[in-house]
Amino acid sequence: MNENLFASFITPTMMGLPIVVLIIMLPSILLSSSKRLITNRYFSFLYWLVKLITKQMMFIHTPKGRTWSLMLVSLMMFIGSTNLLGLLPHTFTPTTQLSMNLGMAIPLWAGAVILGFRHKLKSSLAHFLPQGTPISLIPMLIIIETISLFIQPMALAVRLTANITAGHLLIHLIGGATLVLTSISPPTASITFLILALLTILEFAVALIQAYVFTLLVSLYLHDNT
Repeated sequence: MNENLFASFITPTMMGLPIVVLIIMLPSILLSSSKRLITNRYFSFLYWLVKLITKQMMFIHTPKGRTWSLMLVSLMMFIGSTNLLGLLPHTFTPTTQLSMNLGMAIPLWAGAVILGFRHKLKSSLAHFLPQGTPISLIPMLIIIETISLFIQPMALAVRLTANITAGHLLIHLIGGATLVLTSISPPTASITFLILALLTILEFAVALIQAYVFTLLVSLYLHDNT
């Protein structure tokens, strides 16, 4: 096979113009609110799930931190829907792009850190120097804690990008092997097809779990600064 493994991660264009914005907006159609007084099972399940996750995620926060509830839930639904979008055939997954994930992680992390320095200055500065630190280690610890603070948004973005990209590549490889083995060894092809089906189910779970993990870590950063 001469097919490029990373061709599916290239930003799609139409008439020379990137259409990634239209692709990102596509999942919002499935998450539109119902205007009926009595909703169907899909919207009822969606509302119940959002309420459950919001309750679990925000119960540790102060009233000031709970003002971020709507944004965090919207973030989780956005990441989850774009992750699931990539499981459809011949589609593009925006969350495989590190630049996009950094664009989500850096502003949220920066907002939480700025909020901490604004309202809890002493507590925020105390994170750079643990109590009881020997005088000789103070400069080194301050440098290490500063680096670890600035690595947080990078870790958020890289974690999401790596998990989604790895899953898509694995599906692509096993799918290609299944197609080749169909004409060579049908019994082996059936086994690889079963593995592919199980891997697709796993990727469905990973897409939702990674959205929850990304949002949960942002929530924890917010909790440390409010």
